[in-house]
Amino acid sequence: MNDEIAKALTSELRGRLIRPEDADYDEARALYNGMIDKRPRMIARCANVADVITAVNFGREHGLLLAIRGGGHNGPGLGSCDDGLVIDLSEMTGIRVDPSDRTVRVDAGCTQGDMDHATHAFGLAVPAGIISTTGIAGLTLGGGSGYLSRKYGLTIDNLLSADVVLADGRFVTTSEQEHPELFWALRGGGGNFGVVTSFLFRAHPVSTVFGGPIFWEARHASQVMRAYRDFLPGAPESLGIFVGLKRVLPTDPFPREHWGQDACAIVGCYDGPANAGQKALAPLLEALPAPMFNWMQDLPFPALQAMFDPFFPPGLQWYWKGDFVHELPDEAIDRHIAEAAKSPSQLSLMHLYPINGAVHRVSADETAWRARDANWSMVIAGVDPEPDNAGALASWARDYWKAVHAFNKAGGYVNFMMEDEGEERVRASYGKNYDRLAQIKSKYDPGNLFRVNQNIRPA
Repeated sequence: MNDEIAKALTSELRGRLIRPEDADYDEARALYNGMIDKRPRMIARCANVADVITAVNFGREHGLLLAIRGGGHNGPGLGSCDDGLVIDLSEMTGIRVDPSDRTVRVDAGCTQGDMDHATHAFGLAVPAGIISTTGIAGLTLGGGSGYLSRKYGLTIDNLLSADVVLADGRFVTTSEQEHPELFWALRGGGGNFGVVTSFLFRAHPVSTVFGGPIFWEARHASQVMRAYRDFLPGAPESLGIFVGLKRVLPTDPFPREHWGQDACAIVGCYDGPANAGQKALAPLLEALPAPMFNWMQDLPFPALQAMFDPFFPPGLQWYWKGDFVHELPDEAIDRHIAEAAKSPSQLSLMHLYPINGAVHRVSADETAWRARDANWSMVIAGVDPEPDNAGALASWARDYWKAVHAFNKAGGYVNFMMEDEGEERVRASYGKNYDRLAQIKSKYDPGNLFRVNQNIRPA
């Protein structure tokens, strides 16, 4: 790629074109997952949709590998590529809330925290994840689950329309009425079908919630997980509550006497006042021993969403594996506890996020995201700041996943997959929806221009 061609692209962008010789190249190419080191040939930091169209056309015409980067939180590093062009949307962060019809227009460079901040001013929220630094674009296109999913569904269940730049450079708006097949595919099909530049979401009345973590000593983990499993199906849908196996971090604000201890945690969010939340949780807590600590309290919803941000800054080493889980038998719980005890670092964890309630009221073929009969989305994440520990993190996560996968469904959440999962794993995640996705891919991206993702090959 000679300088003249690169200069031509620079002249057509309102944003910046960043190349390896630029002083801020290493900063611009850095990924959330410090385990992944990619060196793109160019980074087009787009200022607007016109820049996105220009970059897509340039990449296609010059045969460049394209990667699309939104909020930059992707675990397997699929927001970048080696020796290709990164279309970086991180400067496109406009948000507009319409409180009268409870909708919010969110540009693709926004994080979950950006959206929460904007909607909270109007007493509203959109169901999303549990870390505020998560990019809204990648979260949404993969499905999107979080504290509000049991009550209001997945993020994609609240998507009303999306603006998309297609592989041929066309700009379209897609919804149930316009390009409905593309809209169907975007809801769970990942970044396979184009560059989404903005999303229109339905928002819900959410303001102050009763939320936070409750930790028990590891010796109670079996009892806690069994009680949680039995409690969840009958719990009010206003209560979003996940269970995890982890360690008490050796840092404030955790109680010093418990630093470094293995633990079982329940992290909850009740959409309502504390007295109602305490009543909803009472049947679970009354069946369990006293916890190490219980930090559930009244909080602004964005504060709960950002609660774990300080412990997971950009640049940590990450290796994760995921599955969809229908049932959680005693044998599976025992296996989880045994594998979690082998954790190679303080930050490594296993979480089971509930995806029942409102998520089940959408049929399996209504969106590309098919796991409507699963009750949990599981993630096993090996996490550590030390690069020398990367191999141990990956080995632990793979071995843990192999030990419990037989209890789970064949596929998993595409946002919890690494780059090396393989085509069969992707097919399993979409099940009967895969063939329809491949047909839609052949219509909107027949040359597979957008393939730096959990890829769906054109039919």
